[in-house]
Amino acid sequence: MAARPAARTVPRLRREAQLAMWRRAMEVMPGGADSNFRAWGEDTIYIDRGKGSHIWDLDGNEYIDLRMGYGPVILGHADPRVDDYVNERMRQGVSFSLTSEDEVRAIELIRELTGWVEMARLTVSGTEATMHCMRTARAFTGRDKIVKFEGQYHGVHDYALISVVPDDVSQLGDRDNPVRLAWGRGIPPAVAMTIIPVAYNDTATLRHVFETEGHDIAGVIIEPVLGNAQGIMPRPGFHEEVRAITKEFGALLIFDEVKTGFRFARGGAAEFFGITPDIASYAKAMGNGYPAAAFGGRADVMAVMPKHMSHGGTYAGNRVAAAAAVATLETLRDGTILAGIAQTGRTVQAGLADVAAKRGLPISFMGHPTMFGMVFAEEGPADYRGWAETDHELYDAVAVGIHARGAMPEPDSREPWFLSAAHDGSDVARIVEIFADSLDAALEARAAARG
Repeated sequence: MAARPAARTVPRLRREAQLAMWRRAMEVMPGGADSNFRAWGEDTIYIDRGKGSHIWDLDGNEYIDLRMGYGPVILGHADPRVDDYVNERMRQGVSFSLTSEDEVRAIELIRELTGWVEMARLTVSGTEATMHCMRTARAFTGRDKIVKFEGQYHGVHDYALISVVPDDVSQLGDRDNPVRLAWGRGIPPAVAMTIIPVAYNDTATLRHVFETEGHDIAGVIIEPVLGNAQGIMPRPGFHEEVRAITKEFGALLIFDEVKTGFRFARGGAAEFFGITPDIASYAKAMGNGYPAAAFGGRADVMAVMPKHMSHGGTYAGNRVAAAAAVATLETLRDGTILAGIAQTGRTVQAGLADVAAKRGLPISFMGHPTMFGMVFAEEGPADYRGWAETDHELYDAVAVGIHARGAMPEPDSREPWFLSAAHDGSDVARIVEIFADSLDAALEARAAARG
């Protein structure tokens, strides 16, 4: 292994204001945050502001943001193209539970950018969008069960929280006969029994499931990449095989494009992989951080509403979310911004690969250049079970070091890095520098621990 340069001294982050806020929040909020994913004990981060690709916490610590709100902020924080339009429209009223032109225009843009969605409806969150996709598949087919892939995250409704993130992959059961493992308490066993988990990239087991239970399977829901395990990509032919199986057995193919939509390409992962599903969920990048989401697909499938299927929501299509979707999708519609973000991602990856190579370490990138993860191995895993066997200890140590040095990836090694149009050349150079220092420190600590 090549000699490593000495790691730079880690700056001490200020935490006084955030610790005080954590103690205050713990009095009124479970875990001190509005989401389990943000509750990090005394290390919980309390944010002050963001601009472009940078964010500042309550103590004034500045970071290059590599989370971008788990992906929604595709243009950058506080982008005036979106914020100015939203501010203009919201001054005419926000919530009427009546339909505005912005709602119609947002759906028209979804149709235009995807090229295959014929009809859609707006909602407020990705969780709602995937829930309605599942309900639509059941309503359209008259069947009850949904197939999902192990390790994939489709939101926090009961039907989505099956076989997501076990503490021990042995809890998932045998690969060819997986356990319907509920994530946390409060999910009735009867709900879990309507979900059939299958390992990602495994169409042999998927076919067996359909041959056994296909008469009662309404659809297959899939993140086109395994976004909850650093963005594991499909093996060649996987999506084509899944598409063929669903057609053969009369089930719907549901693409969960909450993370990939309007990020991988104008038309999301469906365009990127050249696969046309029957229905899809969208959120995150379609609103640049505003709570905009949608679900849509074939006209005949969506026609189960309004007569035969329940769908509603007081805030569905509210003026703020609809205006944000219009402004964001208008900005992304020619594809040049997305191409630029992808090029930035490739440049970051090249820099990180060079750092690892100079230290004699293998590194493999997963996902898309705008949303990618990495493992310190010659090849990335093919499914969640394989991902669980990778070197999380080294990755986690590096991620913690990156945070301490002024950039912020998600500390949970399942989450990929997200880039935006606001990340520029100076950010790229700094990210690579911070990664190198953090990797050196992690390797030195590992070597010291091993004696």
